[in-house]
Amino acid sequence: MHVLILGGTTEARRLAERLAAEPLPGLRVTNSLAGRVSAPRTPPGEVRVGGFGGAEGLAAWLREHMVDLLIDATHPFAATISFNAARAAATAHVPLLALRRPGWVPVEGDAWHETGSLAEAAELLPSLGRRVFLTTGRMGLAAFAGLDGLWFLVRSVDPPEAPCPARTEVLLERGPFTLDGERALLRRHRIDVLVTKDSGGAATAPKLTAAREAGLPVVVVRRPPAPEGVPVVTEPGQAVLRVREALARHPSAGRRGPHDSGPSAGRCGPHDSGPSAGRRGPHVSG
Repeated sequence: MHVLILGGTTEARRLAERLAAEPLPGLRVTNSLAGRVSAPRTPPGEVRVGGFGGAEGLAAWLREHMVDLLIDATHPFAATISFNAARAAATAHVPLLALRRPGWVPVEGDAWHETGSLAEAAELLPSLGRRVFLTTGRMGLAAFAGLDGLWFLVRSVDPPEAPCPARTEVLLERGPFTLDGERALLRRHRIDVLVTKDSGGAATAPKLTAAREAGLPVVVVRRPPAPEGVPVVTEPGQAVLRVREALARHPSAGRRGPHDSGPSAGRCGPHDSGPSAGRRGPHVSG
């Protein structure tokens, strides 16, 4: 059985690590990275880098490489990829599972201002502060480029794309971040407002705690819509269980020896009449 993981996130990497640490006979795993980060943390196992050419290109790749299960473990804000995955899975008749980390939830003491886009966040900022900690990634800074009266500390893994705000300091760092570190950063740069996407996860959550302790307003950009009707799990361990279940239901289950792990293992039985014959099990249920 062949599983394709659309990755680039901590959850995707942990899923790949779990599957590599506990190899299942007859299971082949391919990890796909978009290639937008200059030095990504590469997951174990087979890795491909680059786009597919939209939903049609992905569907063709699924068919050509005889993928039996597609797992969308991309970033919650990678909406285009998620919708392409849903369309490609439907076209190629491949079961799709989403591994999506839960969003953040405000707690007592938080001063959140939720917006639907970066543009809305930029409109709101002048009324909230003058020294902005902007943690929305390296893309999309054009939305804030016209705010000449504000100072921005922009943190991202790679250098941000132009245009940027006129008064900008760039901090190139990769999480996870510590609470003590975030507290010190807010003090050192005299930050009075934080802007973030609702990315969820623990790696970058300490900034929210530090902002709450300092009494700072936080502008939170809500997640874009996700494809409907796609089964979702929130933890890599849950995805591992779904992979095991799909493997147990796969037509080749029980026909492979302990060393059969290649892409063609067990696929050429006497009843195979085409490249896709007998290769897909039941859909992954929600």
